[in-house]
Formats: sequence, structure tokens, C-alpha cells
Amino acid sequence: MSTKTRSKSPAYRCAECGWSTAKWVGRCGECQAWGTVEEATPVAARTTAAAAVSRPAKRIADVDATNAAFRATGVGELDRVLGGGLVPGAVILLAGEPGIGKSTLLLDVAARVARQDRDVLYVTGEESAAQVKLRAERISAMADNLYLTAETDLGIALGHVEQLQPSLLIVDSVQTLSSSAVEGAAGGVTQVREVAASLINAAKTKGMTTILVGHVTKDGSIAGPRLLEHLVDVVCQFDGDRHSRLRLVRAVKNRYGPTDEVGCFDLTEAGIEGLTDPSGLFVSRTKDPVSGTCITVTLEGRRPLVAEVQALLAETSNAQPRRATSGLDSSRVAMMMAVLQRRASMSLHKDDSYVATVGGVRLGEPATDLATVLAIASAKTNQPLPAQLIAFGEVGLAGEVRPVPGIGRRIQEAERLGFTHAIVPASPDGAGQVPAGFTVKEVHTVSEALSTLFR
Repeated sequence: MSTKTRSKSPAYRCAECGWSTAKWVGRCGECQAWGTVEEATPVAARTTAAAAVSRPAKRIADVDATNAAFRATGVGELDRVLGGGLVPGAVILLAGEPGIGKSTLLLDVAARVARQDRDVLYVTGEESAAQVKLRAERISAMADNLYLTAETDLGIALGHVEQLQPSLLIVDSVQTLSSSAVEGAAGGVTQVREVAASLINAAKTKGMTTILVGHVTKDGSIAGPRLLEHLVDVVCQFDGDRHSRLRLVRAVKNRYGPTDEVGCFDLTEAGIEGLTDPSGLFVSRTKDPVSGTCITVTLEGRRPLVAEVQALLAETSNAQPRRATSGLDSSRVAMMMAVLQRRASMSLHKDDSYVATVGGVRLGEPATDLATVLAIASAKTNQPLPAQLIAFGEVGLAGEVRPVPGIGRRIQEAERLGFTHAIVPASPDGAGQVPAGFTVKEVHTVSEALSTLFR
């Protein structure tokens, strides 16, 4: 009898995350990206022979590090995030939603660097040169050493780099450039990988700082292959609410500095400006105390920010009361209301609840739990909290108030802004050095905090 041998099915692999499958599918089953599953051709294992050494290895003590020193951009908030400024040869990826202000910020940075007698090349693939010039005139970003080109071909863009030899290259954006050497449309996985590799190679060989603008997907992640984030030296995320003027720049990855710094910017019609003290944007100004409001101090990276949580309760006859939140995690607020009902015997099942922050700021830190609880309790009892009071601490489902990092730093920031009282979680290390004239009340449970403030 003849035996039939069944041919092995070809394997397919996702170009972004590496997920493999026996048959082709249009959408990756791991990262849910469309059009990234390609046939994986088997590659035989090869060995690379040793080549002649052109530059011998040096002892680490003999390496000259002066060329890798930071150079300030002139934008203090951006320098804070980058760790001190721009490093020659570094490649920075700045990602953010459309219309958030990435081009405005980078155009301002380009003009400030160009005014330091350094040539800057701005490559735009999304707008015409005339449109970029109009924005530059509006935000006062005109400089003699700032060169502009509207180009979508990678080869021509690299030709401009060879001709000008700039110290700073800005590409807006990496998804608009395409190379004729590889197949695929601009913005595809293959094109983005080729464009990024070519620009990174040019930056490293010429000692040229390069800033790449990247798009984001619907879920907020950076578009393109994950390899792009691994290749670059710095990855910055540009966040902000469209209805707010506040913009935040966070360093997700940084080979030259910390990743827990946050830069705050104010986006106006005249351009974008750094905010060294943005806490005033997140606190309402009322003449008389109002029930349902509580001030808290949150840490954005290593920077303490004072913000306000507001709550409004309205009795309803609906069987299912409404729960609306803005600037806070809705599931976290729902847990805080459940803690009040179960641990503090506060009836909230007949009230519609509206909990929000002031100024459009998003508070995702668990340290804002205690302020949320106190704001809801203040709205329920219709008793305003003291005007000069702040509160912070993580609340557990058992009603306990857990310690949070940076208690002393938060108290120092509150005292600087004129607050005189604080309710904080009890910590084995204590509240640290308390400023003179500042009163700190340590609590262990939610009930203890409520009994301190309400009758």
C-alpha cells in the first residue's frame, strides 16, 4: 500500500507581536492588529564568521563622553522630561492623538534650538510648507537657521540631511514617509520599519538628534510595529483632553534620564507654554465653601499636583440610579461608594451621583480615593469641608486607609499653596517633617476620617 504524506501547513506570524498560527488570518489573535499576519518563511541557521576589527575596543574609562552631553532645548518642561535636554545622536519618538499639539510643540522647540546657531531641519509629510510657516508665524517660531521641507519620500529626505547636515532633525510624522526600496503603503509595518531604521542609522552616524512624531491607535498605543519603540532611545507620550488647555508629556522610555518625570504645558492660540506650577488650573475658586468638594494632592511622576474632586448627589425615583464620572476611573468611584454604604452605613442607593475633577485633569492614582470618599460624604450630608483642608490616601474594600508614597512631599506642596490641614493615612514612617503651623491628622479607616469631619 502506498502511504500518502500530508504536506506541512505553512506557518504565519504577526509582524508586530510575533504571534503564530497555522493558517492566515486578517487580524492577529494576540495584539488584535489588522493586516500584520504574514507567512513566515523558514530560515536555516547560519553562523557568521569573524571580521576584521577596524576600531579596537577601548577601556570604559578612556571613552570620551563629552559628545553625549545634554543640550538644553529652551523649553524647560521638555528638558525635565528628557532628563536635561537633547543628546547628540539620540532618537526620540513623540506619540499622541491627532490635534493634541505635537506639531506646535516641536515647531517651538525647533525655533528655540535654531536660535542657538544650530541648523534644524523640519520635515513635514502631513502639511505643506506654507501651512507650517503660517503656524510658525502665529506662535512666533521663526528663526534663520530653521529649514523646512514638505517631503514624503525617504530618499529625498535623507538627501536633505546630507546636504544640510543639521544638528536636529524633526520628522512629522514617521508614518507619512515611505521608501521606494521596499513594498507597501506609507504607514504600513514594512514601511515604518524601513523608515525608522534608515533615520536611526543616519542619526547615529552623524551625531544628529532626531525627533520622530508617531501616531496612536484607538486604544492609545503607538501605531506601527512594537520594534519601533525598542529601536529608539526615548519614547514620550503626549496626553491631554481636547476640551482642556492642559497638556502632559510623559517619558515612557528614556535611556538618558528618568521615566517618572512629567512636563506640563498650556496650549493656547498663541502657542504652547510650559507650566512650572500648574496646580492652580485644577482647583476651583469659590468665595464660600461648597459641599461636595475636596482637595487632594496627586503625584504625576515625581511632581506633586494639587487637584479638586467634586461630587453631586441628587435623589432619584429610578430603580437604577445613574453613576457618572469625569476625570476619574468609574469603577474606582463605584467601589468608593460601595465602601461608604457598607463600612460607613451611608445610604446612596436612591441617589444619582456625579463625580468629576476640576480643569479636565485625569486622576488615576489610588491616593485620590480618600478625597473621593470625603467629597461624596460631604455632598450626601450637605456639609462643606474646611476651606484649607487636603486629603489623600488609598481606600481598601475593608474600609481601611492605606499609606501612599510621597506623603511628606505632598504635605510640603499643600503648605506652599496655602493649605493648613491635612488628613493622611497612618504610616509607620509617619508624615515626615511637617511645616510649622500645618496640622496633620492620621487616620486608619474611612469611619475615623468621617467622624473627624462630620457630625
